[in-house]
Amino acid sequence: MLALTQDAVVAVRDVLVNEELHEEGGLRISTAGIEDEAEFGLSLAAAPAEGDQVIDEDAARLFLDETAASLLDDQVLHAVVHDDHLHFTFTDQNGQS
Repeated sequence: MLALTQDAVVAVRDVLVNEELHEEGGLRISTAGIEDEAEFGLSLAAAPAEGDQVIDEDAARLFLDETAASLLDDQVLHAVVHDDHLHFTFTDQNGQS
């Protein structure tokens, strides 16, 4: 299952609070394209879509579509703030990019 760093937990939670989503809302990670060339998209969601994997860590709620859940199963989500921009990156759980 996708793991989150503490910075990612705080960042996701802050985004959700700033957007005033209800408790069942979250940040949705979805995919487009074919598995070998999948692109990830982020969007705010009021609730998970059917089939989404739900990750709730200290009120940081993520919804992953089935393909994203499979592709990110062994990854760690990181968050970095640069001035007024927030960037998310993934590394594998063994520490490689």
